[in-house]
Amino acid sequence: MSIKTNYTVTGMTCGHCEASVKEEVSEVPGVTAVEVDRANDAMTVVSDESIDQAKVIAAVEEAGYEARPAGA
Repeated sequence: MSIKTNYTVTGMTCGHCEASVKEEVSEVPGVTAVEVDRANDAMTVVSDESIDQAKVIAAVEEAGYEARPAGA
């Protein structure tokens, strides 16, 4: 079963920023798809049930940006 989780990502200013975030988050175990929208400071992660949100946030930070679950 796939789960979609929305995040707010801040600090992105260009397409390269989006690509960097997508690349890092795609490497998190359990992630099956990532959509990044810098215009809306948004990211949607599709994962299996074993996803660890802290690892997703850490991957965004590794790319040089800040993330939190949307609405948090």
